[in-house]
Amino acid sequence: MNSLLPFLRPMVGALLAAAALLPVAQAASASTAIQSRMIDANGMELHYLQAGSGDATTPVVLLHGYTETSHMWRPLMTRLAADRLVLAPDLPGAGESAMPATGYDKKTLAQDIHAMVRALGYRKVKLVGHDIGLMVAYAYAAQYPDEVDSIVLMDAFLPGVGDWQKVWLLRGKWHFNFYGDTPEKLVRGRERVYFEHFWNDFAADSAHSLSEADRRYYSAQYARHGRMRAGFEYFHTFPQDAEDFAAFARTPLPMPMIVLAGERASGTFLLDQAKLVATDVQGVVVPGSGHWLMEEAPDVTMAQLVRFIDTPASN
Repeated sequence: MNSLLPFLRPMVGALLAAAALLPVAQAASASTAIQSRMIDANGMELHYLQAGSGDATTPVVLLHGYTETSHMWRPLMTRLAADRLVLAPDLPGAGESAMPATGYDKKTLAQDIHAMVRALGYRKVKLVGHDIGLMVAYAYAAQYPDEVDSIVLMDAFLPGVGDWQKVWLLRGKWHFNFYGDTPEKLVRGRERVYFEHFWNDFAADSAHSLSEADRRYYSAQYARHGRMRAGFEYFHTFPQDAEDFAAFARTPLPMPMIVLAGERASGTFLLDQAKLVATDVQGVVVPGSGHWLMEEAPDVTMAQLVRFIDTPASN
């Protein structure tokens, strides 16, 4: 046995070192784990995903767009959560959040998300929004500029800003007016057929858009009672959004802003709009990508998001 000791000592040392690192690895894993939670925000039940350090003073708030829910942000949350708190709510009407009878204009939705942030005990945030979510993010920053550290707008447009009626999405503008009893009946049971228009036609390549698993997931989410009606309301309120945003734009946003847009989707249109509403704007047009940046170009998109979010605030 004594003759084996010189060989056993290195092995024992390695095992002890690995055992010592185990709690660190477990703590890191727990820190980046994504948790599903509910909160009462000014009388409205909102569902949100949370990951990262709970003692962070400036959480990142991720706001999803139409046909999706907070689920879209899971890959990014894992990337960001190692050293910060990340919150991804379901917008009112979507996912597991409450479905109010009214209040789907982006100004009101932003107030709902702000109430959630305050209920969680935070004041300053970093905002990221895609599609309808970018409109909510802009409305949040416009109403609470002192409480927004930075803002990311991802591929869509700002109603009421500049020549917004010429946005690339006009090829699908019919759905802006697709709401009410008859549209709900036409889509009921055919939610996926309806959503395929967005997932395929707004992608650079429909074969490299949302995955089959995600298509099934979102179709099932929106097929639940009342969810399509709520989703239609995001577009029904565009006239009110245009009026609100035109008023907001008269006071340019001061915080750093970055625009991420797909080369085969918004292109430079959203960036041009952003320069009309903010003073510190940078932009990235993602080559070869359509509207679904997180799904079509995840590596480039997440690298840009992490870089921008990691940039220290100047104030």
